[in-house]
Amino acid sequence: MEKDGKDLFVVILLGFFLMLFMVSFIVIIVVIHRKRQVQNQQKILNLKAEYEKTILNVELEIQEETLGYVGRELHDNIGQLLSLTKLNLSSSKPEKIQEGRHLIGMVIKEVRALSKTLNLDWVEGISLGEYFQKELNKLDQIGFCKTQFKVEGQEIKLIKEKKLVLIRVFQECLNNAVKHSEAQLILVSMVNTSDCLELTFKDDGNGFDLSVPSSGLGLLNLSKRMETIGGKMVIQTKRGTGTEIKLTLPLSIA
Repeated sequence: MEKDGKDLFVVILLGFFLMLFMVSFIVIIVVIHRKRQVQNQQKILNLKAEYEKTILNVELEIQEETLGYVGRELHDNIGQLLSLTKLNLSSSKPEKIQEGRHLIGMVIKEVRALSKTLNLDWVEGISLGEYFQKELNKLDQIGFCKTQFKVEGQEIKLIKEKKLVLIRVFQECLNNAVKHSEAQLILVSMVNTSDCLELTFKDDGNGFDLSVPSSGLGLLNLSKRMETIGGKMVIQTKRGTGTEIKLTLPLSIA
């Protein structure tokens, strides 16, 4: 009987320790799971904050460029139109007065066009293809270099924020080519598939060494901006062989 009592005590003791072990194990699992949940939530908050910061910076940069453009237009274009208007309206000749009225109409039209550019809502009303073609045409018109633009597939509809980032990255790629490449030809292609949007920017210019830090916004910064909207940027270049920049944005998160 005494032995049976000891065996029972040992079994109960073992059962107690086993139960204690199981409870401890469950508590540890719950604590680890909770910790991971908190870490994941913090990661999500950080990504959201980075995304919002990227969008804000892009909007500010585009607004600054827009204001610079508006300033030049006011001085060079509208200012000249107003001067001509003043000269014509100061004349007593009917044909000059009529010309002055026509110029006033042109001034009103130009001011309305400028007022639209001050609001970034224009981004929602233009397709990426239209915008890229417009920017490349500017280079053709000033005779900087030849450009070609090719589009394949039906363009993907993007939300304003992601479109802004793509526009800004495109602007910087174009600016870098203008400032540093000495290119004779710039080729841009946009391929829209069921999976993603793929934008390729290629020039036949000087190329550069990727290991050397860049000026301006910097290629690393542009790459991070693409990552913020779920995309990526890949660069292929070396001195004397031109540069190819490929931007990819998955359709599932566009």
